[in-house]
Amino acid sequence: MIRRPLLAAAALCATLTLTACNGSPEAGRPNTTPPPTASPTTTPTPSPSTPTWTEEEQAAITSAKARYLAARAAVDKAFAEPAKLDRNALQKSGNGGEWIIAVIGDAMNLERYGWYRSGTVKVSSTQVTSVKLGIEQPEVRLTNCIDTSGVVSRFQKDHQPVPMGPGNGKRHKFSSQLVFAPPAEGGAKMWFLVADKAAGTC
Repeated sequence: MIRRPLLAAAALCATLTLTACNGSPEAGRPNTTPPPTASPTTTPTPSPSTPTWTEEEQAAITSAKARYLAARAAVDKAFAEPAKLDRNALQKSGNGGEWIIAVIGDAMNLERYGWYRSGTVKVSSTQVTSVKLGIEQPEVRLTNCIDTSGVVSRFQKDHQPVPMGPGNGKRHKFSSQLVFAPPAEGGAKMWFLVADKAAGTC
């Protein structure tokens, strides 16, 4: 299932061109052809700078990243035993919004089919897309590369792998939205993963 991107540095290099000596000196006279001159070089284009975050923004990013990992781990656990799905456990781990609804729906489908999932997803890389702290529900958006190569759908009756088609690869990019809000039952605010949408491969 569910920053500013780092921009590659670019630099331009100009090549030096040499002119050939064409003079033919007469006997006893030196060659007076001017020495070759190099063409002017081009000034390299400055490299784009990496986004910088304030101390407060960096603290929010660190907390949001940690919550994303916790939320995803709770989903893996739920899919390993879909018959024992615990919504409260999912919420306490930071799953919320439309994301938790999708997770519960997938867990119900696994149970209906008599399947479960073994293994865990791995977050191969994370980039910060944006940070908004001066709003009612502070928000951090991330782009995560998820590796599902260790995840296998299995039959509950005999634990054998469910035959699957070729699929579309094992590494997928997800656009992730986390917000800082109080739990539904009240209490201290915490980061919640509220959306994790597929955005291609990575």
